[in-house]
Amino acid sequence: MNENIVITGFHAHIYFDHASRDAATLLREGLGAKFDVRLGRWHEQPIGPHPKSMYQVAFLPHQFGEVVPWLMVNRQGLDILVHPETGDGVKDHTKHSLWLGEKLQLNIEVLIRS
Repeated sequence: MNENIVITGFHAHIYFDHASRDAATLLREGLGAKFDVRLGRWHEQPIGPHPKSMYQVAFLPHQFGEVVPWLMVNRQGLDILVHPETGDGVKDHTKHSLWLGEKLQLNIEVLIRS
């Protein structure tokens, strides 16, 4: 156990493509209506380490137990990366992450260089 790691928040990255954009829209609307989360911008192209179009949802540690189970049953077939915010972007996106749906190949080199 590493007791020195502090989780300050979580991000869920909701991946979509042209065919699944409507599902991503419905999921986003549901998240915004049900939870007090920060909904990030739509990214229509891959950005940073993310290999597909996506938007980010930020939420606090105490919300994990509600937001993540809700995403599990409402993700409409979308692939979702959930990771903590600990200050170590590489580990947060790899070793500390969890996936709902297919695990996509991230471009971790972007995080290593930053």
